[in-house]
Amino acid sequence: MILGIAWSYLSISRGWSGFTLAWIDPFGEIFIRLLKFIAIPLVLFSIISGITDLGDTKKLGRLGIKTLSAYLFTTVLAVSLGLVLVNVLKPGERAPEEQRITYRIQYEQWAESAGVPIKDGKHFLHDPAYADQVAAATGPTESTIPDFVREKADLARNNPNSSPLQPLVDMVPSNVFGALVDSSMLQVIFFAVFFGIALLFVPDQKVRPVKHLVDGINEIFLKMVDVVMQAAPYFVFALMAGILVKMASTTGELWGIFSSLGWYALSVLAGLAALIYVVYPLLLKVLVRDIGYRDFFRSISPAQLLAFSSSSSAATLPVTMDCVRENLGVSPQVASFVLPIGATVNMDGTSLYQAVGVVFLAQLHAVDLDLAQQLTIVLTATLASIGSAAVPSAGLIMMMVVLISVGLPAEWVAIILTIDRPLDMCRTVVNVTGDTLIASVVAKSEGELHFIPNKPIDNLELNKNDR
Repeated sequence: MILGIAWSYLSISRGWSGFTLAWIDPFGEIFIRLLKFIAIPLVLFSIISGITDLGDTKKLGRLGIKTLSAYLFTTVLAVSLGLVLVNVLKPGERAPEEQRITYRIQYEQWAESAGVPIKDGKHFLHDPAYADQVAAATGPTESTIPDFVREKADLARNNPNSSPLQPLVDMVPSNVFGALVDSSMLQVIFFAVFFGIALLFVPDQKVRPVKHLVDGINEIFLKMVDVVMQAAPYFVFALMAGILVKMASTTGELWGIFSSLGWYALSVLAGLAALIYVVYPLLLKVLVRDIGYRDFFRSISPAQLLAFSSSSSAATLPVTMDCVRENLGVSPQVASFVLPIGATVNMDGTSLYQAVGVVFLAQLHAVDLDLAQQLTIVLTATLASIGSAAVPSAGLIMMMVVLISVGLPAEWVAIILTIDRPLDMCRTVVNVTGDTLIASVVAKSEGELHFIPNKPIDNLELNKNDR
């Protein structure tokens, strides 16, 4: 990873960017594609296999309630933490006052043209004191907004949920093969759970061949993960080098990526650090106890590093499952049920980032959000994180939904595009860490956590007999 960052700097400074994009970056793309095409069938067959191994619908229901309750709790905790930090640090208010006034006038121009009421009741647009700024202000969504942001914003506005239960409707696939092709993780999980439960109610002599087939296919996909991970260091080098070369054309831009919007980035990183170094250790100490946080961190470090380099919980899922089962000692049944659901619905880092991002953008535009509007952010960010795809920068698109929920322009996300990818890498680490924590908590509550202290962390070579 470090070598990939160093190579990107050399490529940009010495004019090798074309070579890097043509001959090195494709291997990073291949790595992500390999893991992502493994992830969907692995989720499907591991959940079915895990449910059939349980053999008890009561235990399945108990696991489901514990898993979803724990994920919901940590998500609300993450959003609340983000709101506290952004209100204390006030990163948006640290921009020059003249710039904030200009942004505020642009916001009021947008609200007037869109027929949206001003959120805080203040009016700069028609105040004679700001006449000069009004004359100089231009619309916030003209040529400065990238086309894809405008398209996504229009989609978010024009396709509101027709019912509060629409997310529940969207969870049920109309065509399971279409869900597999489209990588609709929630729909795949719904089908896998439904299929696995149905197997439990059919006489064993009739479904035994199906169970053997599912177990066999699951083993094959796990072995595919082993094979891919043998080359992971080289793939990660290519991935990091390609990402950074794409993000910057000069070394100045490269450093600017890590320094611009500094207070915003600091607020997000402070929240993510608080989750991973304060909140999670406390939960681990209170709810698990058997695992020290240093051992916990050491056991899941391969998944965390891959999450950082890939920015994708879905691509990291195969490695996460290996770490949890082989290193933490979580039973295969619990890991196969809890982790695939977590990769889809548990986005603690993304939820915190959405809360900080929305309030930061409001502060930057001199818009004061009251308590009720910030509570709306808690609810919407929680629901949006559940619907957020486990792929790079999906949280950026879901932030548009949160902005719209409090009556703010979705196009504002273009302001934070510059540093989204580095922050995305960090929040994916938190997402994956949260998944592994909940898997450990649920396993502990079920008596299916068998952690061995000081166990060597090998190269994730799976051993069927150990499982």
